[in-house]
Amino acid sequence: MEPVIKISQGDSKWDVRYKVWNYMELKDLSNSPRPVHNRIPNFQGAWEACGKLALMEAFAKSAVVKVDPDKPMQGVRLAALQARKMLLVPTPRLRRGLLNRILPPSGASQKELLVCSSSQVNPQGIREFSVPVGLEDTTPVDIVVVGSVAVSEKGHRIGKGEGFADLEHAAMVCTRAVTESTVVLTVVHDCQVIKIPEELIENHDLSVDFIITPTQIIRTSRQHLKPPGIIWSKTMVGIPVPKEEVLLLTVRTPLRSPLFVLRQLLNPLHYLP
Repeated sequence: MEPVIKISQGDSKWDVRYKVWNYMELKDLSNSPRPVHNRIPNFQGAWEACGKLALMEAFAKSAVVKVDPDKPMQGVRLAALQARKMLLVPTPRLRRGLLNRILPPSGASQKELLVCSSSQVNPQGIREFSVPVGLEDTTPVDIVVVGSVAVSEKGHRIGKGEGFADLEHAAMVCTRAVTESTVVLTVVHDCQVIKIPEELIENHDLSVDFIITPTQIIRTSRQHLKPPGIIWSKTMVGIPVPKEEVLLLTVRTPLRSPLFVLRQLLNPLHYLP
């Protein structure tokens, strides 16, 4: 299918983002919250796309799933809870650790599961229905579901520009929760599937194996490797840890593993309540 959003030679990632956001606003292709700018779009048909993902073999065989907290992935989170899978979600903006496990009440009704599946966008809900997952936890994650602003059939992905999905995945590599072979999926509107120039993709960018839209499932021709770990020079934008601290930790602990440094950076004592 030929992309409806055209990317020009020389466009930057931000050019791509704004072309997608502007198009979706112009064509009224997104639900609340609006406007879609600076967000992972909660596109029309998101629940249908999530339903397709929940029927995939990769999802059916999974026991542990990590799903981003954005609104369009609520259907995947709900399906994971309904299937009694272990559901992991990122800590909002990585301010207090890396991941949380969503724990519905014992014997939860469908209404309660729906609340739990949406609680990731509600800080109070996170505190009520989740427990933090320590960095020492070695439970392997079977599949990862990420939000996207734009993706390509080659597996290239562009997020909303904060880098959290890339950093979360790299951190999970450090904890050995994921590997290069861990399946990464994204759910988007059909218009978000575009041609992303190769030169825009860097080594810290997370690529995807499957794209699920309301109308199709695309197995990408991914060749770009997923992040092999944390690239420290790329990680601190938007995260409340001074870059100087990263350098000091790296210099003072040259024989320590990346996991040791990560543990120090995500220690709650680093952050204000």
